[in-house]
Amino acid sequence: MISSNDFRPGVTIELDGAVWRITESLHVKPGKGSAFVRTKIKNVQTGSVVEKTFRAGETVPQANLEKRNMQHTYKDGELFVFMDMETFEEHSLSKSQIGDRVKYLSEGMEVNVVTWNERVLEVELPNSVVLEIIETDPGVKGDTATGGTKPATVSTGAQVMVPLFISVGERIKIDTRNDSYLGRE
Repeated sequence: MISSNDFRPGVTIELDGAVWRITESLHVKPGKGSAFVRTKIKNVQTGSVVEKTFRAGETVPQANLEKRNMQHTYKDGELFVFMDMETFEEHSLSKSQIGDRVKYLSEGMEVNVVTWNERVLEVELPNSVVLEIIETDPGVKGDTATGGTKPATVSTGAQVMVPLFISVGERIKIDTRNDSYLGRE
């Protein structure tokens, strides 16, 4: 159990049979009446965000999440196979379990698989990945870093906006949190 006074961004709680992650919390002490904690919480499974108010000192169950370091070994049809780096057991996850992060998943990549009550909640990718450009418009002489951007497709199939001077075959670093170009590798 965790008190609403201890709510901080990143804390996970259980409400109505689901896991919620606190994204914002504000302790409010009005001049008249009792204090309360106003929060924004995000459902870890669905991604929906809700504003909820708790009484100060109210306790709610804290979600016990388990994080396992796993390596993506191969794709078997529609399933992605991961190997646990401690026990060397293989686990298969579907595209829906991984979510939109699948666009940066490449073979050999190590990820954190977050589970709750033996159910996979999310797959945490590294903050940045290095991938090869397989398709983009050709660069022309005079293109500079500040001249604009163009779409490019990387080896995993994801589309990223890159500077005009980037060409096919180059390896680039991408921020997986906001799909942005970080630089050449």
